[in-house]
Amino acid sequence: MSLISAEDQSQIRLMFDAMTNPVKVVLFVDKDDCTYCDDTGQIVDEVAALSPKITVERHDRAAEPEVASLYGVDKTPAIAIVQESVDGQPARDFGVRFYGIPSGYEFVSLLEDIVMVSKGETDLSPTTKAWLATLQKPVHVQVFVTPTCPYCPSMVKLAHKLAVASPLVRADGVEATEFPELSDRFGVYGVPRTVISVEGGKDQHIEGAVREDRVLAALQKAVGSRLVLASN
Repeated sequence: MSLISAEDQSQIRLMFDAMTNPVKVVLFVDKDDCTYCDDTGQIVDEVAALSPKITVERHDRAAEPEVASLYGVDKTPAIAIVQESVDGQPARDFGVRFYGIPSGYEFVSLLEDIVMVSKGETDLSPTTKAWLATLQKPVHVQVFVTPTCPYCPSMVKLAHKLAVASPLVRADGVEATEFPELSDRFGVYGVPRTVISVEGGKDQHIEGAVREDRVLAALQKAVGSRLVLASN
């Protein structure tokens, strides 16, 4: 039985018309310990069937640890969205990740991210882009969500925009209830909760859905670097 209705399939096809470059959805599962891996795989397959520009690549995290390590995947189900190689150009892994089943409101996040990765560009503000260009340290952004949270997708999308805009940013959408130990570790009691981590620095936390400038301020605090714009 299809998880995506015929009406929704038609709308998704129209959305995917905006894709430019082909995209590979890399799915990591664990056949022995993963409650939602089968359902996540079905969602990914049904989405990929709606555009010739989307392919799916499957890996078992336990059986293929070297591949999991290459993508930085340490839990399942996991999805990495990668821009495929085109015209001799190398594939581009922007660091866009989903952990947990992308259902409910997060299903839309998955669709929009596929289009964004295909284009390889974002609508972040010039100020944010300029600051990201000065980054010298890797940044890890985790957005904890639940499928029933209507405010979560905007934060996931914003985090993934940061990853697309900078090779030093890796951004994860994490389904909080599927990874309770991780959620407890980062003090997740409500969603969305965004955690910004920089090696050697103090984690920064953002509660709720906020504007881009608030996220930029938290990034700057985590890194300890603010962009000073020259005055005219």
